[in-house]
Amino acid sequence: MRALVTALLLAPVPLAAQVIDDTPRIAVMSAFAPEWNVLQQGIEKAETHTINGNDFIAGTLEGKDVLLVLSGVSMVNAAMNTQIALDRFTVDRIVFSGIAGGVDPAYDIGDVIVPARWGEYLDAIMARETADGFEIPPWMSSAYPNLGMRFVRNQTVLREGLSEPESRFWFPVDPDMLGTAQEVAARVVLPDCAEDGSCLEATPEIVVGGNGVSGAAFVDNAELRTWALEAFEARVLDMESAAVAHVAYANDVPFIAFRSLSDLAGGGEGANEMETFMDLAATNSATVMRAFLAALD
Repeated sequence: MRALVTALLLAPVPLAAQVIDDTPRIAVMSAFAPEWNVLQQGIEKAETHTINGNDFIAGTLEGKDVLLVLSGVSMVNAAMNTQIALDRFTVDRIVFSGIAGGVDPAYDIGDVIVPARWGEYLDAIMARETADGFEIPPWMSSAYPNLGMRFVRNQTVLREGLSEPESRFWFPVDPDMLGTAQEVAARVVLPDCAEDGSCLEATPEIVVGGNGVSGAAFVDNAELRTWALEAFEARVLDMESAAVAHVAYANDVPFIAFRSLSDLAGGGEGANEMETFMDLAATNSATVMRAFLAALD
């Protein structure tokens, strides 16, 4: 017994995460390699820090001190790496740049959408099927139309200053940064052709405002796309932004996301378009994001 107690006393005690860099920085995030590679173009004074096998690159971009963060694909990866960035660096704003699926038929591939708020639309109650249709337990509720057995539920959020957990679906982006994005959208012109010669039918536009939704699924389904439009008035859907918005909200850090449409999430006439226009969409999103960074105070 004495040997066991001695061993426990001598065992290393995990320390709280140490802040690596105390320079206030804008976290500039993307989900996966094609987006990440575009973001690294032009970064200066780069210094790479590896945490849990993931690289975090501190440097300057468009004259601003930034921290490039590869979130990884999916809600869990995005939330985890956002919180790591906030815990280990001095982050005062978060900007996400990447590709996404288009939901609103008013917009097309190559367009850059900058929603005013984000919701986690695939966090769900799987309802019981009865003779009268699908029914959720009586002590639960859903504020949005269901898709078959799937009913959407709110998130329970804790943050500094709340006396009890808050229930919410939408996570707003920062209004000041959204205003800057609106100013930038009026003067940035985006290309309509990829490097391989594939061209869009129309010159891409930049759309600021409206709703975006995120969930743990790659969507290539016309029925789900229609549901996302009708239930949430979503313009765009992806697999990370709402998770980052959730973490930013819980930490009281301003957030905004720029998402360029690489495909129509199952709304196109043929096969999914992402592989054809992924690079063009990633470049368009990064182009708008860089102009936004340059315009920030």
